Amino acid sequence: MSLSRGDVYLVSPPPGTDPKRARAVVVVSRQTLCDSRADKVICAPINTNADGRSTEVAVGIDEGLKHDSVINCDQLILVPKGVLTNYIGALSPRKLAALRDALRIALAVE
Repeated sequence: MSLSRGDVYLVSPPPGTDPKRARAVVVVSRQTLCDSRADKVICAPINTNADGRSTEVAVGIDEGLKHDSVINCDQLILVPKGVLTNYIGALSPRKLAALRDALRIALAVE
């Protein structure tokens, strides 16, 4: 299985944790971790509701989604690589740059 930073997947939540049947996430881990034997990667959830924060990145149909949405860099989650099987798209280089900027803001990294 090959994962890349910026890949978008639809994942099913563990039973009883999320009322939604599935949620889109984007892989935000550095490529070294994606390529490693580590069993989990860091992802950011994709939400349909935007708050207009600088830690959100607009995404939509071009990334394989059905609706205009936002990547929420304030809600990073650790996801087992084994559940990332329903690939739906990837971020463009421009969106990857916006994701890096949003992550820097969310993590207060200079």
